[in-house]
Amino acid sequence: MSTPIQIAVQLQPQHSADYGNIRDAVRRSEDIGIDIAFNWDHFYPLYGDPDGAHFECWTMLAAWAEQTSRIQFGALVTCNSYRNPDLLADMARTVDHISGGRLIFGIGSGWFEKDYTEYGYEFGTAGKRLDALGEALPRIKSRFDALNPAPTREIPILIGGGGEKKTLKYVAEHAHIWHSFVDVETYRHKSQVLADHCATVGRDPGEIVRSSELSREGNIDDAVKLADALVAEGVTLFTVAVNGPDYDLDLARGLCEWRDRRNG
Repeated sequence: MSTPIQIAVQLQPQHSADYGNIRDAVRRSEDIGIDIAFNWDHFYPLYGDPDGAHFECWTMLAAWAEQTSRIQFGALVTCNSYRNPDLLADMARTVDHISGGRLIFGIGSGWFEKDYTEYGYEFGTAGKRLDALGEALPRIKSRFDALNPAPTREIPILIGGGGEKKTLKYVAEHAHIWHSFVDVETYRHKSQVLADHCATVGRDPGEIVRSSELSREGNIDDAVKLADALVAEGVTLFTVAVNGPDYDLDLARGLCEWRDRRNG
């Protein structure tokens, strides 16, 4: 396999009023050999108590940059709507420098209406949010090029989603990693759509790392069965979401053992 399998966790920054629980989960993630730790870019919990404890994304990523030494990290994903694209690029460059070059820049168009209405952003329509993402991505890349000091390297851009007309077009044009949330059959179809977009822009689709989320429900055998099927389709990055306050990493630990067997 040309691209080794990697295991990520999404440490959802919700339902833990004690930030120490998240700090400990990041430490444990690095200790057990997880490759990437993600959070998410929301202002309120997505499930459970809708007004439960929650922390902000990018200030947390800066803390992770200082706390860790090996693991890669980032947002899965940051919302394009919440920050000026040039500012967002500067934030990402700074956090990447703090970490010594370990940030993955995950970005999407945004979808959680409560975030928008409670914090005073215009929600608009899904189409307009996607258009705004398409306009922002070249600005972000241009700002990366203009910053002094420059980023430590070409910061990998991860785009999440499977919209066939716009999102996968943006993946073909800009992304190093494509993250999806789909079953094997749907993934196969979306992958072909992405390949078609890549042909249009003259890009080899094999340059794009394929990423998928595995359900936190079920056991390690179910997760490995799905992961094996997705590996056969070209997926090499697998994410398990875990929730506060306990941040149970048992499934991620088991997947790390599977990864090591697969990678040889």
